[in-house]
This record gives sequence, C-alpha cells and structure tokens, in this order.
Amino acid sequence: MTTARERQRAHQQELLTLLREQLSSLEITTVLIVDNTGQPCLEVVDRHFRTRRVYVQTAFHWFYWGDQLDERTSSLRLASAAKRISTAAREGWRQGEQEPLTVDLSKIVDAYRT
Repeated sequence: MTTARERQRAHQQELLTLLREQLSSLEITTVLIVDNTGQPCLEVVDRHFRTRRVYVQTAFHWFYWGDQLDERTSSLRLASAAKRISTAAREGWRQGEQEPLTVDLSKIVDAYRT
C-alpha cells in the first residue's frame, strides 16, 4: 500500500516528466532529478548556462523556480507552462541564489476567520 506522500511524489514526477517533454520540444535543456530532500524537480539550464530547479506545488497547481511572483506558472496547462518557463530560461534566470517557495498558510486561515 502506498502512502499519501508517495502518491504525491509520483504525481509530481509525472507532471515534471510531461513538462520535460514540452520543454525539450522547445529546445530547452532539462534533467529530471530528485533533490536532497526527496523532492522531484527539473534542472533547467538558461542562456547563461546557469541552472534552476523547477518544482511542482500540487496544492496550488504551480510549477515554480523561485520565490518571486513571476517565478511560478500554472501546472494545469502544460504547453503554456512550458512556454513561460522557456521564455524565462531564454531571458536568463535572475541573479542570486534560488530561494525556496514558502506559503504562509496562517494568512489564508486568517482570511476565512473574518
């Protein structure tokens, strides 16, 4: 029997595999890996040969490659997501380290309390 976490990881890997196929058709270099925390992700190379990792946030249906608002896109439309990520890679990733995406769920809970 598989756990919920195992099913989630399998779903993330499936979405990333589909995204990888789309990005490959757009001539973007990608490698599907599992990071040191066990999260599946795509390593995507930009025009300056810098690598960013693209992750899946399944609860919000996002692909993301940083913590900024313009560093995420919907995972519900793969072709559109691949186009957005390929554009970002062709323009070059922003300078600096890749920051992890954090979602403050307390803000969401507070919004429903009022």
